[in-house]
Amino acid sequence: MSDEDEGGYWLRLFKDKMPAGASVTAKLSANPRVLYCNAGRIVVSDGTVVEADQAWFGTGTVSWAVDDDGAAEVWRWELTPLDVMPEPDLGTGIVTDQLSGDIISTIAPTEKWLMRCDSVRFPPSGVALLHTHQGPGIRCLREGGIRIDSGGHSHKFAPGEAWFEDGREPVFAAAAEEGCTSFIRVMILPAELKGKSSIQYVNEEDLDKPKTQRYKGYVDECIDH
Repeated sequence: MSDEDEGGYWLRLFKDKMPAGASVTAKLSANPRVLYCNAGRIVVSDGTVVEADQAWFGTGTVSWAVDDDGAAEVWRWELTPLDVMPEPDLGTGIVTDQLSGDIISTIAPTEKWLMRCDSVRFPPSGVALLHTHQGPGIRCLREGGIRIDSGGHSHKFAPGEAWFEDGREPVFAAAAEEGCTSFIRVMILPAELKGKSSIQYVNEEDLDKPKTQRYKGYVDECIDH
């Protein structure tokens, strides 16, 4: 899919570092969005309090703020039409970095979609056997370390680093040998997968092997597009 394709979408991940007392004053577009609080505590404009390791989902315009007595770090996933540009300045004192972003091209645009946010956690030396997913997504490492092998390439990621997976290219993941490893991800999936796993193992002999990864769900919401 090219940038000129009508009806296309971007999935992007931003990191918003907010000092004590900061608030979002920019008018963000009304699009599907997940706010994951990686550290601290935020209060969303609809009154929802989001603590560390919690997530919020919405599709309308939104703002959020930090209490006067503590800073916060928010990981913000947004699904937007190709012609919607990211807001570069959320408000005074807020530092925003785009960690990852790509055009959604591996899920049929005519399908009703699902926006899912969950975490994947591995024990020391845990692995995710060669697999695909039924839709694209962006992951961001929260703790530990991980090696991702895909498409003939191998990349290692540290906490706070993010990567995009299109879902179709098989992936093998290996967690660090010491300590637990976890990442947060947001995927765009067919709506019929609500409440169901999206993973598909490439090798039949892996289907019945023990799986070391464990999952925690935050958001599983159908979206219009």
